[in-house]
Amino acid sequence: MRAALVQMTVSDDPAANLAAARGLIRQAAAGGAGLVLTPEMTNCLSSSRDHQRSVFRHEEADETLAALRQEAAKAGIWLLIGSLGLLTHDADGRFANRSFLIGPDGGIAARYDKIHMFDVNVSETEVYRESQGYRPGTLAVLADAGWAKIGMTVCYDVRFPQLYRRLAQAGAQVITIPAAFNHITGAAHWETLVRARAIETGCFVLAPAQTGFHPEGHGNGRRTHGHSLAVAPWGEILADAGTDPGVTFVDLDLAQVAAARGRVPALTHDREFAGP
Repeated sequence: MRAALVQMTVSDDPAANLAAARGLIRQAAAGGAGLVLTPEMTNCLSSSRDHQRSVFRHEEADETLAALRQEAAKAGIWLLIGSLGLLTHDADGRFANRSFLIGPDGGIAARYDKIHMFDVNVSETEVYRESQGYRPGTLAVLADAGWAKIGMTVCYDVRFPQLYRRLAQAGAQVITIPAAFNHITGAAHWETLVRARAIETGCFVLAPAQTGFHPEGHGNGRRTHGHSLAVAPWGEILADAGTDPGVTFVDLDLAQVAAARGRVPALTHDREFAGP
């Protein structure tokens, strides 16, 4: 299977972001990709909760989701929409950060709501409280695409290896980590974390990312790390997209999953232990 990682620099304008995403997805499909992956928050990156509330839609009314489902059907590809910011019907008004796997018929094959919220103090000037605006998901998702079983995660999830082990032990062969990784933590941790998740699970890990400075008409903007990664089950980096927006191709041989797990069958070596 040929996969394509779409790296983007989205703004807080969903219409402009949709146009950019469609162009890159078409480029990926024209290059022979059967699986195309976009980054976290493909529809909008914004620091303003009020702006998010004004431009986000419920899933059934979201224009980005509808349009990208059409793109997948037109091209006959599997499409991982890294995530979309969506309105929910929750009483507290918080949003969902939801990843979608779209089938070649344009149907929604699987949904995953990001479980772990980015509530961190990166520096004195960069403080994030994702849980104030987004409610965390509660369900791990393993999707059967026919050609592979795909475990779905998003961004900050990458720091919680127990999720990845569960997905791998349930049968995942490919794990997706669409991200809008902070530029400071990304430079320090991104590559190491993504490679570790691949090595621990014996899975291909595909991590399409946001990159660069993201302008906002209703906020100060932010920076993301870029460097979309494709990592093999043995831990080799197969592709690194650098810091420019665009499309990066990688060919997946799923026989490498069984080969890596056969060499180090750690997924079968769990032991019960006491303490601390």
